[in-house]
Amino acid sequence: MQTHFSIARLADPDIAEADRILRACVHCGFCTATCPTYVLLGDERDSPRGRIYLIKEMLENERPATEDVVPHIDRCLSCLSCMTTCPSGVHYMHLVDHARRHVEETGKRAWHDRALRAVLAFVLPRPTVFRLALAGAALAAPVGRRLPGRLGALFRLAPRDLPGPSPWEGPRVFPAVGPRRKRVALLEGCAQPVLDPAINEATVRLLTRHGCEVVVAKGAGCCGALVHHMGREHPALVRARANVAAWTREIEGEGLDAIVINASGCGTTVKDYGFMLRGEPAWADKAARVSALTRDVSEVMEGLGLAPRVELPPMRVTYHAACSLQHGQRVREAPKALLAAAGFAVSEPAEGHLCCGSAGTYNLLQPDLATRLRDRKLANIASTAPAVVATGNIGCMTQLASGTATPVVHTVELLDWATGGPMPEKLGVASRA
Repeated sequence: MQTHFSIARLADPDIAEADRILRACVHCGFCTATCPTYVLLGDERDSPRGRIYLIKEMLENERPATEDVVPHIDRCLSCLSCMTTCPSGVHYMHLVDHARRHVEETGKRAWHDRALRAVLAFVLPRPTVFRLALAGAALAAPVGRRLPGRLGALFRLAPRDLPGPSPWEGPRVFPAVGPRRKRVALLEGCAQPVLDPAINEATVRLLTRHGCEVVVAKGAGCCGALVHHMGREHPALVRARANVAAWTREIEGEGLDAIVINASGCGTTVKDYGFMLRGEPAWADKAARVSALTRDVSEVMEGLGLAPRVELPPMRVTYHAACSLQHGQRVREAPKALLAAAGFAVSEPAEGHLCCGSAGTYNLLQPDLATRLRDRKLANIASTAPAVVATGNIGCMTQLASGTATPVVHTVELLDWATGGPMPEKLGVASRA
């Protein structure tokens, strides 16, 4: 694609990066076939190629984001399926992130849209506030779930039974069981320990059982992905720096073999810290080192190998590949191979490349499209007749569970169970139903 940025504008590193990405696009249109919003809507402006043209026009001409552009940028899920498909290596993620910053800084939104985004940006990254908000939502749920649009979506996605805080929450060190093979840091996260603390507990059991000393570093918290993908760059970078500082202290102290992420949406962002902080001399090298050490939990377990498994009843597991894991991190085979090695009969649904509609805050900001994508995904999953659905991202778990009675669990919960841990609670609930 030909671009026309001035030399002065190309002195801005972000514009220079956008120019490089735009020039890589050859208009082939392969991305349209795998873009969820284009598959649903059939509008070129709701395809990666169409959005690239809209972004180019905005940035090249230094135009504010207008009302005929903003909805199409907002409707992008950042699922990154287009990056997997693209034969030219267009780094769409960095381009659309830049566009979202531009929209946030220059675009005009309705007051209720601005208010909802501000509330989500404040509440979701703060576990204590989020827990209180969900408790309030539970009280108002009988009425709230009947509300239309975004307000109704907020209530319908809130869990009916909110789990209490895990006794394992907070900074601490979990010693390895037996000889120590690795020392790793675990990102505790923000929304995940509120919605499903069993995931972190299963992760710690699984890693320590396999010889890992697990550190939850003081000062590490929300990865910043939620606000980053809303175009709110300042708070995203504040959180990125805090995590880099916390993990750097561990790296320079007793050392780390890996930084383990068990929410793939977070993992994609942490692996990108080196890029996000590249222009800050005080942080660039540290951030690059953190990104280089970051691994999804399935990558770490693949390297360790599963301990001898316990005998479990035969169980058919359908693996849902989270977009942030299969497209964002290009981790595709490890989770399936681990589940198979643990003794489960593993299947995959048709259209596995298409997003389930979760995408961070997407199912709250674009509930109609998100529901259509969820129902399409669940129909494909149902055709595999699973006893349980496994995935590697809390957002996908919440989204899928809102539309099916089939238990939806994190992959690590099944691996933990298969190697000596407790049966995931959701399976017990399902068996009693």
